[in-house]
Amino acid sequence: MKVKVIPVLEDNYMYLVIEEDTREAVAVDVAVPKRLLEIAGREGVSLTTVLTTHHHWDHARGNVELARLQPGMVVMGGDKRICGLTRMLVHEEELRVSTEYATWEMREGTTHPRPALTGPLAPLQFGAIHVRCLLTPGHTSGHMSYFLWEDESLDPPALFSGDALSVAGCGWHLEGTAQQMYQSLTETLGTLPPQTKVFCGHEHTLCNLEFAHTVEPHNDHVRAKLSWAQKRDEDDVPTVPSTLGEELLYNPFLRVAEEAVRKFTGKVAPAEVLEVLCRERACFQQAVEPPQPQARALLALQWGLLGHQK
Repeated sequence: MKVKVIPVLEDNYMYLVIEEDTREAVAVDVAVPKRLLEIAGREGVSLTTVLTTHHHWDHARGNVELARLQPGMVVMGGDKRICGLTRMLVHEEELRVSTEYATWEMREGTTHPRPALTGPLAPLQFGAIHVRCLLTPGHTSGHMSYFLWEDESLDPPALFSGDALSVAGCGWHLEGTAQQMYQSLTETLGTLPPQTKVFCGHEHTLCNLEFAHTVEPHNDHVRAKLSWAQKRDEDDVPTVPSTLGEELLYNPFLRVAEEAVRKFTGKVAPAEVLEVLCRERACFQQAVEPPQPQARALLALQWGLLGHQK
């Protein structure tokens, strides 16, 4: 499994995941489809599928255009608001993809029905790579993260976390409750294997670590990662991926049970700690770089907060 990290827009990432034996590929969060197809062409791979983490403009805007440029493209996600969606996914669904066709399997103990399909069951040829769909509400109610791995492979698994989890941070809490967001971060994502590589949706690492240092000024892991990120920023080099094990050492949004983080927030209950962290992070970012009115409008458009009133 090979992952191409593709910076797009102002600070977004989209990804091309390649099965190196079959030369087939899946894309994650298509924002600039023509660029994606150019890279797929240079890599000599067959792109068949899009995994979209959530419906926001900067993560899903390219789905319709990609389907037009490459008919038959399968667009998957966990929210009906996703542009161009052809296949709805549910939590804990596993796409066990063979070289002949895709099968849907629910993990033992789940009660979700087989997902409804909005299109024909088109073949998905993605070699040995497995995909587990993890519903991670908090940034949006239908946010889906994707855990990919290969059986009998020495390579670590990969998590495509969109705006649910980022390097040293997480996305804005826009929909749902703080308890849901806590469960998404700590119980759903935080329990994945520590060697899992985390590929997030944005390059926000430096600002995230500056806030983390405010929360835990005596955390050596935060200081070391911040120094590393500053050097990467100077060299204009991406900071993704991190690993989940690393995130547990310096990401305050995964450390809500730590005494220093609780002391910073003045709360004890994990969801309340997380809620205060989100609020304090917003104030911190606004103080560092206050958004201009045009930027606020653009963010509202990206997040789907502007629309026609009925």
